Amino acid sequence: MKLNQLLEKVDIVSHDADLDAKVGGICYDSRTLRKGEVFVAVRGYKRDGHNHIAEAVDKGAVCVICEEKPSVDIPNVVVRDSRDALAAISAAWFGYPAEKLKIVGVTGTNGKTTVTSISKRVIENCSGEKTGLIGTNGNMIGDKEIETERTTPGSYEIQELLAAMVKEGCKYVVMEVSSHALQQSRVSGIVFEVAVYTNLSPDHLDFHSSMDEYAQIKSLLFKNCRNAAINVDDEYAPMMQKGAVCPVMTYAVTDGDADLVAKNIKLHSDKVDFSALAIGSLSRVELAIPGLFTVYNALAVVSVMLLLGFDFDQVIAELQKCKGVKGRAEVVPIDRDFTVLIDYAHTPDALENIITASRTVTQGRVVTLFGCGGDRDRKKRPLMGAIAAGLSDFVIVTTDNPRSEMPDAIINEILEGMVDTKTPYTVIENRREAIYWALENAQPNDVLILAGKGHETYQIIGETKLPFDEREIIKKFYDRE
Repeated sequence: MKLNQLLEKVDIVSHDADLDAKVGGICYDSRTLRKGEVFVAVRGYKRDGHNHIAEAVDKGAVCVICEEKPSVDIPNVVVRDSRDALAAISAAWFGYPAEKLKIVGVTGTNGKTTVTSISKRVIENCSGEKTGLIGTNGNMIGDKEIETERTTPGSYEIQELLAAMVKEGCKYVVMEVSSHALQQSRVSGIVFEVAVYTNLSPDHLDFHSSMDEYAQIKSLLFKNCRNAAINVDDEYAPMMQKGAVCPVMTYAVTDGDADLVAKNIKLHSDKVDFSALAIGSLSRVELAIPGLFTVYNALAVVSVMLLLGFDFDQVIAELQKCKGVKGRAEVVPIDRDFTVLIDYAHTPDALENIITASRTVTQGRVVTLFGCGGDRDRKKRPLMGAIAAGLSDFVIVTTDNPRSEMPDAIINEILEGMVDTKTPYTVIENRREAIYWALENAQPNDVLILAGKGHETYQIIGETKLPFDEREIIKKFYDRE
């Protein structure tokens, strides 16, 4: 590909390069650059690619795309925003795959994984078309799973994934879109067929300065879509609606004026059922995933499907066939007289949701085991401590992914929110030992919630990623008997 073809949709400030030069690839990490590739100097969270231009030159970069003219002698293109440029040239390199797909983007603090996963299943069942998935639990091309480490990959990796999905016959793609992805232009240039807003609660406030800023970043998704589905029960919904430049379908549980409303909700230990009321349509829905949050997630899926043009009754029929999603209110099969749930809850709101959902169905105690991630928003730690103590019958405070922080320091910040609690609790720093203790001390009819890890099968201590699958840990505990 020639350089001028790569730069077709890039906002160029100036250039000192032969635009007819051939390009052998794109690289934004100088450590992996190969001779003949374009190097894009991106200002990162910890590193600035502009400081590595000389290294890229030494390795044979054919050109540098950057925000300021380099001090070394190298053909260069100066742009206003390197991240936007990377997204644009990545799309060009892979032949603009997003234009050949109908893409659904889901943003919000909680519910993204469940909404995207179920939407994928329902789209495939209603349309008969292969559908791609990009999200926290992994990426999928039809039934083929591809492992991932970030909710939304980098812009180059997204375009590479989309191109692979086009090549393998996908017609639809459902994608989780994080605030990091929006702020860092990872989805820049992608026009979403449907953009979905689930909710907002305190999270990533180590990255965003305030909840308002967090919401403002989320609202960027609705400036680049053809249709939007917004949960108007959420307090930040008006900001999303204001940012939308397309038709909006609203959904709600409490706001009766929404376009899609859940009525006559009944919560059970193993399912929910409710009436879905849309304009001109009414249907009873039964879904085998417990909790009020399941109702919201189901409404989001129905909204997506209606905005994609599918029949209401067909959507409801296919929706009801769906089961739960790994790590989201996941019931672990054990032959005991109590229940173990694994849930990804790692924010105050998500923790409150899963404990509240468990409270409505248990005849025994709700026992919550949780920790907080290191090198992440510290403000939520005492909040989560207070929520766990306020809603549970017993709390086990332990580790999550401590990363570079000392586990006891994280635990102490959680305990600040539990200072005045009358709820009994214990602290067991080692998470494996904490799970064993919880299983040994469970009582009949208890619901034991293992919160925070969800789908993850690892634990990050320092810079080391260690195997840690809570399902296997539970199995090993009982295998000892």
